[in-house]
Amino acid sequence: MAPTSRRTDATPKRERIQHDVLKAMEELLTEGETYADMGVERIAGRAGISRTSFYFYFRDKREVLERLTATVADELYAAADIWWSGTGISHDALRASIQDVSALFVQHGPLLRAIVEVGTYEREVAEHWRALIGRFIDATEQRILLEQEAGAAPPFAARATAFALVWGVERALYEQFVQGEVFAPAELVEAISAMWLRAIYGHVDPAAADAA
Repeated sequence: MAPTSRRTDATPKRERIQHDVLKAMEELLTEGETYADMGVERIAGRAGISRTSFYFYFRDKREVLERLTATVADELYAAADIWWSGTGISHDALRASIQDVSALFVQHGPLLRAIVEVGTYEREVAEHWRALIGRFIDATEQRILLEQEAGAAPPFAARATAFALVWGVERALYEQFVQGEVFAPAELVEAISAMWLRAIYGHVDPAAADAA
């Protein structure tokens, strides 16, 4: 869960300023500035407010990073829900989810790089990212359990499998789209979706899965 700011009463002005601050940080990251070197005054100036005003809306720049990452995680969650909210064996739904998630990793690459890198030296940031990923693990576990109850998936440890699959995707997409492209994007998307099919349903051939 993202931390709350110093004041929580919502007004159009507050929402606009908070949005501008979040946007400012992502713009600066995209332009090549590092989180470590990015001062509050720099963020506030890009957002069109004073340093003093910044602290009226946010505790510090870490709160901005965490809230911004939570917003992007919501976008990633919505993309993955294409598969989570469905039923039955569907390679097309898995592929569509992973394609959309991949596109968001490309779009928000500098931010995702920052949250992972900052998490290596700030425990609170690492815990925040793990909590966000935990939502994906929970949803994947629930979908696996539903498939097992329906007899579409064999019995296995749903929670451990969901943990391994979700973190595997996070690392693969991070290395591919944030750190530098390794494979053709379509090839990686196909590999990830096929991996999930094999892990959950035991299917190796995606075409056979869609026909099932």
